Amino acid sequence: MLIFNETFIIDDTIANEWLSWIKSDHIPAILNTGAFDGYKLYTILDSPNEGITYCLQFNTDKIERYSDFFYKHLNAIHAAHNAQFEERFALFHTLMEEVGI
Repeated sequence: MLIFNETFIIDDTIANEWLSWIKSDHIPAILNTGAFDGYKLYTILDSPNEGITYCLQFNTDKIERYSDFFYKHLNAIHAAHNAQFEERFALFHTLMEEVGI
């Protein structure tokens, strides 16, 4: 399984607005691309950063699905997020693969 992880560090003053927007706009936009089968949203309890840190993880079974998302959809989705919350957050994303035990 592959996991596309977005880590957001959000200014405290927009936390409620951001969380509402993520649930109503951002997550559906990503799921509507067809690249991912589901998601999980976490808050980091022991983050060393100022503000609130969230991790949003989307899972997929094929690298081709992720690549399609990355090259065709990610820039527009992040542009929408940037327009909504400009200069009040930090974001980085990673691609992870589950390691079988």
